[in-house]
Amino acid sequence: RGVAQTDCSYLVWSDEFEAAGAPDPSKWNFETGGGGWGNNELQYYTESRNNSYVGNGTLKIHAKKSNGTWTSARMVTYGKSSWKYGRFEIKAKLPSGKGTWPALWMMPQQSAYGTWPKSGEIDIMEHVGYDLGRVHGTVHTEAYNHKNNTQRGGNVFVNNVNTQFHVYSADWTENEIRWFVDGNLYFTFTNEKKTY
Repeated sequence: RGVAQTDCSYLVWSDEFEAAGAPDPSKWNFETGGGGWGNNELQYYTESRNNSYVGNGTLKIHAKKSNGTWTSARMVTYGKSSWKYGRFEIKAKLPSGKGTWPALWMMPQQSAYGTWPKSGEIDIMEHVGYDLGRVHGTVHTEAYNHKNNTQRGGNVFVNNVNTQFHVYSADWTENEIRWFVDGNLYFTFTNEKKTY
């Protein structure tokens, strides 16, 4: 159980970024705007190819500064694909530097239990750029979140996080969520089945 499963029963969804240009609109939506959805982020999210594009088999997302304004991209599968339980893998090379905060996360399609954090969030990977190499996996719920100082998560140091691709994954079942980097388990959150 210390290593990610090597065989899933079947593949549900993937994007291998084979077609150069804009990300596949049948799979991705862009969330655009500023303010960072409550995180007071400085950048404005755009759909521009200046900030996101596919090339050489990878999706590139760039933060850029022009005329004193930062722009970047925020892409979601909202309204196109959603899943409850499964193994989620993303192969990524991360930026570094103060102010960067790349994240691969899952949010509910509908907030059935209320606004954040009541309906939950699963962060497959977060990397705060000023702490080069330290990646985090976190679950946010009404009971466990940073606003109450009860957040549940783990972290691990990843060599060459900004120069090499690594596989960030979360195995989500009814009973637990387990986080991995390159197949190595570093954190487990057990469903206590006390609250939604």
